[in-house]
Amino acid sequence: MAVRPILRFPDIGLKTVCEPVEIFDQRLRDLADDLLDTMRAAPGVGITAAHIGVFLRVAVIELGRNEGVRHYVNPEIVSVSDDTIRHVEGSVSMPGMTDEVVRPKAIRVRYRDLTGVVHEEEAEGFLAVCIQHEIDQLDGIFWIQRLSRLKRERLVKRWEKLRK
Repeated sequence: MAVRPILRFPDIGLKTVCEPVEIFDQRLRDLADDLLDTMRAAPGVGITAAHIGVFLRVAVIELGRNEGVRHYVNPEIVSVSDDTIRHVEGSVSMPGMTDEVVRPKAIRVRYRDLTGVVHEEEAEGFLAVCIQHEIDQLDGIFWIQRLSRLKRERLVKRWEKLRK
């Protein structure tokens, strides 16, 4: 459909808690298509509606073209494992900046698809990390908030230098 402009850190929109989707119609499907096009152009493996300034609980994840596109509408984590995983994360809103984040290794997530049907699934490893990362964004938590203060400050300084 269309590649939309992406909000860049430190845009206040990235701290906005998104509203649940209540209407499952063509506009939602069009939004999901735009998110996919925008994510691929960025490039990235995950994106939320908040990244493009639409504050609805919609996330799109595509770990690879062969793995297919996953749409998560109104996602919520139902349970997490005690085991954790370290993974390098970044954001389409802060291109070129990455750091290691520790998260639960496995999760159970409940969400709706684009037609409104409720699903629940288990995810582990990279997929679990991606889902948690995108749900954080839907909750107004930008990924760098998961870093220590020192790491976050260093990363923000590097980002500010890049933007000048």
